Amino acid sequence: MTDLEQDGPPELGTISQLVAAAELDPHSVALSEAAQEISQLLMPYRFALEEMLTKINIIREELSFRPDGSPIEHVSSRLKSIDSIRMKAGRIGCEVTSDAIGHQIFDIAGIRIVCSFLEDTYWVLSMLTSQPDVKVVEIKDYIANPKPNGYRSLHAIVQIPVFLSDSIREVCVELQVRTVAMDFWASVEHKIYYKFREEIPSALGDELAEAASVAHELDQRMSDLRESLRGSAAPAATGDQDEGDQDGDEPSAQSI
Repeated sequence: MTDLEQDGPPELGTISQLVAAAELDPHSVALSEAAQEISQLLMPYRFALEEMLTKINIIREELSFRPDGSPIEHVSSRLKSIDSIRMKAGRIGCEVTSDAIGHQIFDIAGIRIVCSFLEDTYWVLSMLTSQPDVKVVEIKDYIANPKPNGYRSLHAIVQIPVFLSDSIREVCVELQVRTVAMDFWASVEHKIYYKFREEIPSALGDELAEAASVAHELDQRMSDLRESLRGSAAPAATGDQDEGDQDGDEPSAQSI
């Protein structure tokens, strides 16, 4: 066994050594070894991501046949890079090993679900977290309790089983569920945040917080509008019925 070989899950320290060796000699065996180690570390998270995306897509497609349509507008996902994992481990004081990271970093696999209406965010999250093989680790409601900068979203850490060839791994996935308005604000804020290198001028920060409030008011108005339209939708009154409608059934009102 060489110095870079080991039994069990790979450690990020070992991966760093492999990557460093590969940078010194791009044609070395270390490059392919580094790729294999990284793939092995991230593999269970990739599988967990695919499992959760399947659950979301099933709900999305099933509900697309209801009169209201699907509550989900679009879905995106990502796996943290090795560099991002190392940086977060340093920020939270996590030892840079696979076991430590598995117990302390819960957002290596992440999914963002964007919904049309405010109430749909809670409904979609409830449908996912009520499934018997989904264990809720943590839920943070930043819609009801926004962050100081105005950020709103539902965050949940869930754990699902990943069935490997010889074992079952319980893997965490982070879910973010938000409205279109929340997603638009968060996307713009993110770009501004990095443009100013994480030091946004206070006046601009105040403007962003106010814009977040406006976005939330828009969400509430759209929800109220939908409820008003639902309440006003009623079967049209007709004086005569076609012969085919003499069975006594009445058409149901469609809601938007």
